Amino acid sequence: MVRNLNHDTFLVIRYVKRRLTVMIDIDGKHEWRDCIDVPGVRLPRGYYFGTSSVTGDLSDNHDIISLKLYQLTVERTPEEERRDREVYLPVVDNLRLPGMEAPLEPMSGLALFLIVFFSLVAIVFAIVIGVIVYNKWQEQSRKHFY
Repeated sequence: MVRNLNHDTFLVIRYVKRRLTVMIDIDGKHEWRDCIDVPGVRLPRGYYFGTSSVTGDLSDNHDIISLKLYQLTVERTPEEERRDREVYLPVVDNLRLPGMEAPLEPMSGLALFLIVFFSLVAIVFAIVIGVIVYNKWQEQSRKHFY
């Protein structure tokens, strides 16, 4: 949705008090629209901020014209300061990723029995059909009319 536009597109990434907010301006109207807002993001200190315009197999030209980085001063309680120092890996509280549903419940005894029963019936049916086809093939291969 940001390709081949006649105006610049802008992106704001804000991380304040364990809340990550991303807003975009792709319409050229200088009005920010919410993109994502994730509470409970815990990022460790001492990492670097980097950007890339790698697009994989696409042959588009993406130019990052400028970056403006600000360090916000936010009042924190001593408890918040202690919790922020203890973060070693990036973590998001209560995040449900796509494809990470709850584990499936184990099958009941009846369902397991039916699956095994019908599997065995199908195997027996395939063996019977195979024997019939093999016998027909042997009969036809024995008959030679010279």
